[in-house]
Amino acid sequence: RPGGVGVGGGDALPAGTLVERPIRLASLVAGDDGSGDTSVSNLGHHAGYYRLPTTHDARLFYFFFESRRHKKEDPVVIWLTGGPGCSSELALFYENGPFHIADNMSLLWNDFGWDQESNLIYVDQPTGTGFSYSSDSRDTRHNEASVSNDLYDFLQAFFKEHPEYVENDFYITGESYAGHYIPAFATRVYKGNKNNEGIHINLKGFAIGNGLTDPAIQYKAYTDYALDMGLITQSEFSKINKIVPACEFAVKLCGTSGTVSCLAAYFVCNTIFSSIRLIIGSKNYYDIRKPCVGSLCYDFSNLEKFLNLKSVRQSLGVGDIEFVSCSPTVYQAMLLDWMRNLEVGIPELLENDIKVLIYAGEYDLICNWLGNSRWVDSMEWSGKKAFVSSTEKPFMVDGKEAGVLKSHGPLSFLKSHTHTLSLPLPHSFSPSPSLGRWDENKSETET
Repeated sequence: RPGGVGVGGGDALPAGTLVERPIRLASLVAGDDGSGDTSVSNLGHHAGYYRLPTTHDARLFYFFFESRRHKKEDPVVIWLTGGPGCSSELALFYENGPFHIADNMSLLWNDFGWDQESNLIYVDQPTGTGFSYSSDSRDTRHNEASVSNDLYDFLQAFFKEHPEYVENDFYITGESYAGHYIPAFATRVYKGNKNNEGIHINLKGFAIGNGLTDPAIQYKAYTDYALDMGLITQSEFSKINKIVPACEFAVKLCGTSGTVSCLAAYFVCNTIFSSIRLIIGSKNYYDIRKPCVGSLCYDFSNLEKFLNLKSVRQSLGVGDIEFVSCSPTVYQAMLLDWMRNLEVGIPELLENDIKVLIYAGEYDLICNWLGNSRWVDSMEWSGKKAFVSSTEKPFMVDGKEAGVLKSHGPLSFLKSHTHTLSLPLPHSFSPSPSLGRWDENKSETET
């Protein structure tokens, strides 16, 4: 077992048990000793471990931040980072959480944190991601069924611990590989409610940012997007496009339940992306306007430094468990799942008025807006015709057009003119032993 006891790390912790503790991250904010602002110092910030009941020894780590407005009726929002295998703390501290990390390891309040409007949960999942761990390799997850069952079990325990939030609207959010996690998890919650399993969860909707959901459509869009954005020439477009039929055939064989065929599809289809990546060189594939700096195209080293501080670890109760920003073990374990189509479960949710928002920044290559808009348009549901023919409208923020929005009924697609969040998350890393180094002889990519 990874060293350290942690909040829920003790060997005696029974399966199905959730152990949570209050944390005082607000007291680490630069210039704030925690006493000057009662409303800030009294915020409900929590960290915990949940020992999964249907595993050998798996524990999921999570953060829970109560709404900064102190409004109990604010929705409960869970955030899932992609990878697969990247920690949700990346989003917490670099995107939409309450804090950013300063270079001196103090915290700064994030003026755009989603906790301004909601009660926020960040989960390190699947097992082996972030601070989540197991002493037994049999707990490694390989597909969405087991991932979504784990999340559902966690959610049941969370609402049992926090019954005051059971009636609140509940939303599932995330980005990149969470384009797989989120539809599967939303379907699991919907079915749990339908079958009267445990606590009824007030699921109102979900949102996916720059996600990978329907690989067959999205991989075909790579060359079109790259050509449109001037990343490749017409001759390069024609050459790379010769791979597309083989990719489409491989994805068809994979379907929604294939195994070895899905692995083959992963390697065939990712040749498309790796070919484009070789051409664009040092361009950042999360924001093609910028250079790629470092192994993840952004510098996230402050996160690892901060989470390795003794005072922070004591506050979180994680002992000496190693923090894993992006786990190559989890990444490789999910390769069989990568090329499966997760769009298939969404129509039933739409028909039952579960709101769906698919959003994408227009400068992200790896999970680009074009591929996302195409799978959304092609989805078969009762509102398909009306959605496709609906007029795009400007999405305004502070009096300026920030994107283009298309909506019909419970479905919306938003193309953002800039980044969808304050910083794009590394949907990725290289699964090679030299973590983050690109091997030009391999077709592995990241999402």
